[in-house]
Amino acid sequence: MIPSKTALLTIDLQNDFLHPDGAYGRAGQGADDILALPDRILPLKQALTQAGGTYISAQFTLVPGRDGEPLIAPHLKKLRPFLTRGDFAPGGFGHSLVDTLQPADFTVEKVAYSAFYQTRLEYILRSMDIDTLIVGGIVTNGGVASTVRDAHLRNIHTIMLSDGCAAFNRTVHDATLISLGSVTDVMTCAQAADMIGATT
Repeated sequence: MIPSKTALLTIDLQNDFLHPDGAYGRAGQGADDILALPDRILPLKQALTQAGGTYISAQFTLVPGRDGEPLIAPHLKKLRPFLTRGDFAPGGFGHSLVDTLQPADFTVEKVAYSAFYQTRLEYILRSMDIDTLIVGGIVTNGGVASTVRDAHLRNIHTIMLSDGCAAFNRTVHDATLISLGSVTDVMTCAQAADMIGATT
């Protein structure tokens, strides 16, 4: 791994998911494993960027419609009926990356699980000559898994952070790590940071 050709990509670590005043916090939706992620990932972010690597934040986005109501996929509206006007809207507090991990070198707005789907992520990776992607965030079996699989299809080497991603259910998280073992390397945040240190 060459740090200058490596990017840390976090998925959906936004105020609307993690902050008490965000959409999920107001609805009483959350999990301790998810809330712990920013502090766990921060040392890795610092190690990589100090070594010349790149930090990219992919942020779930609900595009406001003409009347201001968000464009929400039917399955998501059924799963999360509490989502409403202003939630995950571009430029808003809830849409923003959590303070702990600010700033990102690049921000990618995403409208579905994968950070590659209809976004500029692949353009950024190619332009920056990045060949290794370290992936963490939420949820393990959703946005993280979809992004890792899409990177694999593009022949981009990935490292999935076993303790740098989380789900609302620990069993689902663990099962996802096992199922993705055939398409990605899996290691802890500390192991990834140590690997970066060994290359500098």
